[in-house]
Amino acid sequence: MADGHNLDTDNPDAHGSTVVRLDEGHHVGDGGIPAQFTNPGLPPHVPRMSDLDDKGAKRAERQVAGLFLLSMLGTLVALVAYFAFPASHRSWIPGLGHVSTINLLLGIGIGLGLLGIGLGAVHWAKTLMPDEETVEMRHPMRSSDEARAGFVDTMRAGGEESQLFRRPLIKATLGGALGLFSLPLLVQLVGSLGPLPHNRLSVTYWNGPPREDADGNQDRIFERPRLVTDPEGLEIKAEDVTIGSVYHVLPKGLLELEHGMLEEKAKAAVLLMRLDPSDFKSTPEGQKALSWSHQGIVAYSKICTHVGCPVGLYERTTHHLLCPCHQSTFDVTDDCKVIFGPARRPLPQLKITIDKQGYLIAEQPFDQAVGPSFWERG
Repeated sequence: MADGHNLDTDNPDAHGSTVVRLDEGHHVGDGGIPAQFTNPGLPPHVPRMSDLDDKGAKRAERQVAGLFLLSMLGTLVALVAYFAFPASHRSWIPGLGHVSTINLLLGIGIGLGLLGIGLGAVHWAKTLMPDEETVEMRHPMRSSDEARAGFVDTMRAGGEESQLFRRPLIKATLGGALGLFSLPLLVQLVGSLGPLPHNRLSVTYWNGPPREDADGNQDRIFERPRLVTDPEGLEIKAEDVTIGSVYHVLPKGLLELEHGMLEEKAKAAVLLMRLDPSDFKSTPEGQKALSWSHQGIVAYSKICTHVGCPVGLYERTTHHLLCPCHQSTFDVTDDCKVIFGPARRPLPQLKITIDKQGYLIAEQPFDQAVGPSFWERG
């Protein structure tokens, strides 16, 4: 039933179609299958003005060259702006207010550079390159040996058909636009990386307070600083460090810095602990670690040599230091040799001793750069 009327499924309705009930199971039609569609073919080819008139082709060539010249102009604007304006220079633009001049001109210049190359390539393809429609029948995915051997000839023919060799003006301006466009990117890559680090990655506050020489290197004077707790800044006597104790320590004076304190602290953080001298391994590395200690008190950089995370876990029974970021594990009894994880270098050891008052001091700074490896060090 539908709308109060009986449905007659055997007779066509008012529109000449047969009603099929959907609640009576499957229904198999008897209409057969449609016949194949005929190939409609291709519409007739319509030649362009540049195909019929040499003057039209020349005009299209000049238009393409003009777009490539626009790209070159935009690239030059970006280059000149990069060197002409400091980063702090501001300009007032209606609707935008005061904006960075160099960013504005770099955006406009690089945008014009891309726009000119893109529009020039499209206009070139639309007006001068062949536009005849072709039909290629399906074939095996792998070309025949003859087709593969003729690939080079096809590419050469394509170069001739695109009129690249016949249109030296387009070739010259396209090459200039593409060549110049890469310069702003290279200039920014080389010129905007910031100042060179010089030796700042290789020295810490354990080498002494930072002082820069005329060449940009930090000329530090080693002063055998006392070890102090972090963050209290309390000096440490050897007798206060018992077996199993772990201290976070820094060189004395670092916490009083007015400028650059966090940067110096990130490089100079050290873990201090005491082991029984008999716990050190008999390997050359283990004996070196013992000789650089004071009665079993050892000091190692807290900065992991993998990616610079702080080493934050100490296993008292195994004497292992663990980095929680990527599970690099270091053996304190064997000069913090890596025994597990992605780190590739031991933690640098700080050679320590005591002064006349019994306070722990650094006998020498780190003998290698702390933290992860960088390109200057390998």
